[in-house]
Amino acid sequence: MPRDHLDLKGCIIRNADKRAAVIAEVPHLRRFALSLLRHSDLADDLVQDCVSRALAKLDLFREGTNMRAWLFAILHNLYVQQLRDRRREAGDHTAPTEDDIRHAAAPDQESGLTVRDLSRALDALEDEHRQVILMIGVGELSYKQAAEVLGVPIGTVMSRLARGRARLRSVMAEQAKPTLRRVK
Repeated sequence: MPRDHLDLKGCIIRNADKRAAVIAEVPHLRRFALSLLRHSDLADDLVQDCVSRALAKLDLFREGTNMRAWLFAILHNLYVQQLRDRRREAGDHTAPTEDDIRHAAAPDQESGLTVRDLSRALDALEDEHRQVILMIGVGELSYKQAAEVLGVPIGTVMSRLARGRARLRSVMAEQAKPTLRRVK
């Protein structure tokens, strides 16, 4: 059974409080996982794995640090591990590909088309740019927190974000151009 800890002021930090803080972050984790995977069942599985791992390793959380950033780091590491596992299993043609999962259901309204276009534009980005955009834009992490999650300097996060946003604008502008055909 995990033990309670003393913080720097001598107050007892109950693991129940930490567990409640983990559970409070589930909506943010789910939103981030959904933006990475674009499939609700896979996102839910990833969040469940993340929460399960976080609760099992609750004693490793350092008081005074950001719970959301810690959880995002766990979720990000699990996501990267899943990508690696998927690449190793690439010889198995029965498993659905990431594209199959993302495009399983076509949108049926205009807002769905906008989401689709944004999703395609995000897909066109390199992973390092997409992840930073999602962490900061969707996960609401600060530059410093995103840098800690990714294990890179804050300047690298800022650079990736700027390049990613520029590329995203460029891709979205290309998609917005109408394609005209000459009809006789």
